[in-house]
Amino acid sequence: MNHSKQLGEERIKNLLIKFSVPAIIGMMVSASYNIVDRIFIGRGVGSLGIAGVTIGFPFMILIMGFGMLIGLGTTSLISIRLGEQKKDEAELIMANGTVMLMGISLLITVIGLAFLDPLLILFGASESLLPYAHEYMNIILCGTVFQGASFGMNNFIRAEGNPRIAMFTMLIAAVLNTILDPIFIFGLHMGIRGAALATIISQAVSAVWVMYYFLYGSSSLKLRVKNLKLQTRIVKNILLIGSAPFTMQVAASIMGVLLNHNLVTYGGDVAVSAMGIVNSIAMMILMPIFGINQGAQPIIGYNYGAGKYDRVKKTLKLGIIAATGVVLLGYAIVRLFPIELIGLFNKDDLQLMAIGTESLGIFFFFLPLVGFQVVSAGYFQAVGKPRQAMLLSLSRQVLFLIPALIVLPKYFALRGVFYAIPFADLFSVVITGIWIYMELKHKLKNKAPVLQN
Repeated sequence: MNHSKQLGEERIKNLLIKFSVPAIIGMMVSASYNIVDRIFIGRGVGSLGIAGVTIGFPFMILIMGFGMLIGLGTTSLISIRLGEQKKDEAELIMANGTVMLMGISLLITVIGLAFLDPLLILFGASESLLPYAHEYMNIILCGTVFQGASFGMNNFIRAEGNPRIAMFTMLIAAVLNTILDPIFIFGLHMGIRGAALATIISQAVSAVWVMYYFLYGSSSLKLRVKNLKLQTRIVKNILLIGSAPFTMQVAASIMGVLLNHNLVTYGGDVAVSAMGIVNSIAMMILMPIFGINQGAQPIIGYNYGAGKYDRVKKTLKLGIIAATGVVLLGYAIVRLFPIELIGLFNKDDLQLMAIGTESLGIFFFFLPLVGFQVVSAGYFQAVGKPRQAMLLSLSRQVLFLIPALIVLPKYFALRGVFYAIPFADLFSVVITGIWIYMELKHKLKNKAPVLQN
């Protein structure tokens, strides 16, 4: 059964598993960098080390955002040209995307290193946290070009139809990072510098692998010197297509900066450490949901376009059920083992343990509803309605969270910072629920789909 035919005829349950599992693994691997770093830093450096990494996280989100801007924009154009049987044009686009990735990565390194301390202070670093954040980010910024190649160009591998190779590329970096972290932090006593060095070495190895794949490996597309000259029309199209995920990353970075400032103001350095740990735990629970969402989108999109609305509804329903099952499991683990989870990162700092366990309970209060919100928002992306999809995706991270972070701490101090998270979760779920109800009740009853340009 060919790819298109299976989307329209194979059992939805089997399709969802087939498409979601590789995406889930990729998401989990992608999230492992910061989680592994924070666990080893917490045990080898202490709570201030975790806080230092957390302060630099908005910067890292921005770096990833630029990788998405170029990587995803290039990937979309490559897929379209391959579908049109224009391989030479696809190789030209890939080469232009590669040059853009390398150029922007080097620019970020130069600007970041030149203004590192002012930027970290802007991101919320206190006097005591600045040395830790500086030590970590100083090394991370030196490896930005490796991240650009490994993360950005890995999307090109997916574009030519090799998701397993793309997943393997991410696994190389994640496994190597996990091995090197304890060696550098504990064996060589390098502290937080060791964690940063482990990260960029892992990304460098992954980048070399990606480059080898496109230069000498089994790729169907090849990176050719003659195609490395930038063309204005290609650059514009890449930036245009990649602007939506980039905008979301920028918004997430701004939210992270605001969160850091509130944590330092109302809870001090230890509160920043606690939130860093809570975010790491949240990532492990939320990444499988994002993978399910990615797996459901091509099934929903194909069947929506084919007018098979019963299959669209069934895919959406099963995706929501699967995502909700994941978050319910995560919610149960958080409720049953909060002390043990915080203790994975640092069990010796009693103040960190106290704030961490309390914030964990507040942060995840409406977690069981989040699976529904993520998959339902993804539905609008899948059916060609990016404006609705972006608005619903931003609602949880930005539209409700940023105002809550500005208002609630004034009345509830540190707890107000933590209350902002479930507040945003609840209201984004309500808005998403209303929109998806209207969509299912009215739009899917039409005889033919109408895609939004």
